[in-house]
Amino acid sequence: MSRKYKFGDNDKLYFISFAVVYWIDLFIRNEYKEIMLESWRFCQREKDLEIYGWCIMTSHVHMIVGSKGRGLDKIVGEMKSYTSRSLRKAITQHPGESRREWMMWMMKRAGMMNGNNNDWQLWQQHNKPLEILNNEMFYQKLEYIHMNAVEAGFVEKAEDYLYSSARDFYGGKGLIELCYIV
Repeated sequence: MSRKYKFGDNDKLYFISFAVVYWIDLFIRNEYKEIMLESWRFCQREKDLEIYGWCIMTSHVHMIVGSKGRGLDKIVGEMKSYTSRSLRKAITQHPGESRREWMMWMMKRAGMMNGNNNDWQLWQQHNKPLEILNNEMFYQKLEYIHMNAVEAGFVEKAEDYLYSSARDFYGGKGLIELCYIV
């Protein structure tokens, strides 16, 4: 695997993206997005995760993250593992999930095709971490993250999308506590 797709220096910030297998539109339900948010809050409190920007789209997530403690590869790996189990449970227990059988079939199919899994895979294997080299790159990636919901047609202004850090940068209060570069 290329070096550019690994977490290197733990004192650096990284832009990461991770997607649901087959780009399934899983996060159309707020309950599923809340599982992600709760996991991030836990990782912030207990695992040294620093979040500088984020956005949850229907099939994928973008973040700018850092850590002054544990390795980001461990934090992100554990977070993806935990959310995979939690989301699987939520999908199977959600009374109104009309896509349950199809999603379960697709995720089982992905898991069986991947030797790293036993029977299930929710997330695509990679995160494609990209080291943030300077402030210009940070703000370019942050704008990309925040404009995702606008470009998808969910909102007209980035700060109006609830499941993003954009409102924190426009004078509002978002759903996740952020770290800021100085």
